[in-house]
Amino acid sequence: MSKITKVAIVGASGYTGLELLKILFCHPHVEVVGVTSRANAGKVICDLFPRFKGHPGTEISFIEPDMKAIAATGAEIAFLALPHGAAAPFASELLDLGLKVIDLSADFRLEDAAIYADFYDQPHPAPQLLEEAVFGLPEVHGEAIKAARLVASPGCYPTSIMLPLIPLMKAGLLEKNSIAVSSMSGVSGAGRNASIPLIFAECNESVRSYGMPRHRHLSEIEQELSKAAGEKITISFVPHLIPVTAGICTTIFADLVGDFSKIGPTLETAYKDSHFVRLRGEGASPDTKHVVGTNFIDIGWHHDPRTGRVILQSCEDNLGKGAAGQAVQSFNLMIGNSETAGLQKL
Repeated sequence: MSKITKVAIVGASGYTGLELLKILFCHPHVEVVGVTSRANAGKVICDLFPRFKGHPGTEISFIEPDMKAIAATGAEIAFLALPHGAAAPFASELLDLGLKVIDLSADFRLEDAAIYADFYDQPHPAPQLLEEAVFGLPEVHGEAIKAARLVASPGCYPTSIMLPLIPLMKAGLLEKNSIAVSSMSGVSGAGRNASIPLIFAECNESVRSYGMPRHRHLSEIEQELSKAAGEKITISFVPHLIPVTAGICTTIFADLVGDFSKIGPTLETAYKDSHFVRLRGEGASPDTKHVVGTNFIDIGWHHDPRTGRVILQSCEDNLGKGAAGQAVQSFNLMIGNSETAGLQKL
């Protein structure tokens, strides 16, 4: 029988925190022993989120984000579902207190503190931890995640872009500086805080781009693609907001190098043992309705012989494979469980 691991969630009342709760309360090898929220401290989880009423283990209350109090709960691993800049100080304290940390913010995704300062307009809060942090893309860095104390879970857009591209960059099948990406995301990707551009009347019946020409996620995307290619990679990336709650659909354009018939086998070899990467095949166009609520990413690919380009497409749940689900996937690796534990749902 697998060991039960005690976990805490710091920042548990946002959309990502809520998704973590949904997964972890049903995880067969987890006991949630601590949840923090400044705004909701003292409230029982079931009172704020009635969906959990009657489910075992959910009658616990939010506490203030005091890391010593988190450690006192007996938690062994803490998930940080916080904005960038806010997570790093908590991560440092939790590590000093002997916990392992899975950070869902951007604070430890970048290896270079200067790049973090450039893209996030502030000095890095804990640069001494950057060398230790492991980039939490399980299909690429699974072995390192198993041994990690600090995992930096990737962003939702980067996950949808990196998983189709990394094997092809390693194989040299794409012209390295020809890559352009267009992504569409549901509104939950912007978080749970009130904001006029994100209210229903502003988003409904509307599609718009944002974050151009230098979205912050470019920093981690280009870092990981450069490592795969063995040289500096720069891409174009345009994200769009679409009037759905969850889901990301990404389309990637790149000039083909060599034979298109190698694209499929290269992806199949890379992901033959990756449960949560579903290769839909040549000519397939993945659909968000088949991945929302899951930890799957679906990938398809096309060839445009008129332009000599490869068109890659992926779909994922921005709160699932793009955030909470992927973090739990890393958690499973860290504690020696099956990678799929707690994540098998239709």
